[in-house]
Amino acid sequence: MKSRLSFALSGPLSLPEAGRVLLLRPAGDAILDGVPLDRAVAVTGFRPDYDALAARVAVAEAVQGDFAAAIVFLPRAKALAFDLIAQACAALPEGAPVIIDGAKSDGVESVLKACRGIFAVGDVVSKAHGKCFAFPAAPAPGGWAAEFSEVDGFLTTAGVFSADGVDPGSALLAEHLDGLKGRVCDLGAGWGFLARAALASDTVSEVALVEAERAALDCARRNVDDPRARFHWADATRFADGPFDWVISNPPFHTPRKTDPALGQAFLLAAARLLGPKGRLRIVANRHLPYESVLTETFAETLVLADRGGYKVIEATRPRRRK
Repeated sequence: MKSRLSFALSGPLSLPEAGRVLLLRPAGDAILDGVPLDRAVAVTGFRPDYDALAARVAVAEAVQGDFAAAIVFLPRAKALAFDLIAQACAALPEGAPVIIDGAKSDGVESVLKACRGIFAVGDVVSKAHGKCFAFPAAPAPGGWAAEFSEVDGFLTTAGVFSADGVDPGSALLAEHLDGLKGRVCDLGAGWGFLARAALASDTVSEVALVEAERAALDCARRNVDDPRARFHWADATRFADGPFDWVISNPPFHTPRKTDPALGQAFLLAAARLLGPKGRLRIVANRHLPYESVLTETFAETLVLADRGGYKVIEATRPRRRK
C-alpha cells in the first residue's frame, strides 16, 4: 500500500529528473517510495530520526548547498512548520517545486490555507487522513522563518518543548535540586532550564546536557554559560557515558509526532544504566504517568518528594544492575 506521498508522486505531483531533492524533517520510518534517494538529502534536527534515516539516505543537520526540489514533512508545531517551508523556499531557485506532506492531526488544513494565500498552490492530494500539495518556490513571508525569542530570561525557538516559557513540571523539579554534587546528567535537557539550576551549586563538577532536538540544544548553549556544562546532541535512551552521581530529568512522554509514555520509561532505564552504584535519580512527571513500577524494578529505593499541581517529583536511589 502506497503512502500519501508516494501516491502523490506517482500521480499529479512530480519531482524534477535531475538535481538534489531536499527532504525536510522526515520521520525515521517515513515511507519514501517514489523519492530518488540516490540524490536526496534528509535534513532533521531530531537525533533518533537522523540516526534511523542515515541507513538509507544521505542526512544532514542543516540545509547546505543547492537543491532542485524540496519535500516538507509537516510537524505538529505550527511555528516549526512555517519555518520549514521558509527553509525550503530559501534553498530552491524561484519556481522549483516545494511539496508539503502532512496529516490532518498535524494541522495540514490550516497550513494549506495559509500557503494558498501566499503561493500558487496547484493540485492537492487527499489520502490517509491527510493532504499532499505543491507550489513553485517563492520568497516566504516575513515571520515564517524561526528566530530565537527570549522567555523568562532564556532563549527558545520554534519547535522546542515548552517554547513559550518554563514548563511547570520543570519549575517544580528545580525547587527540589538540593544535594546535587559531582557529575550530573540532565537527560532531555531541552533549552537548559534545569541544567542552569543544577549548576547553581558549587558542589557540582559537571553537568552533561543530553538532548535529542538540535534546536533546543542550540538554545541551551546560549542559555548555559558555564565551563562545567557539556553539550551532547544524542538520543537520551541510547546515550553512553558515565558513571554519573546524579541524573535529573523531566522525561518526555511524546515524540514529535505521537504520544508515547513508553519513551519516558525508557529514560528511566537509561538513567539507571548511566548512574554509579550509589547514584541518584530525581525526576518530575505528570501525576497520571505510570513510572513507579519501572522505578521500583530498576532502583532499590524510591521516594515521592513532592506532589503538586498535577506533577510529582520522585527520587530513586541505588540502581539495580541488570545481568
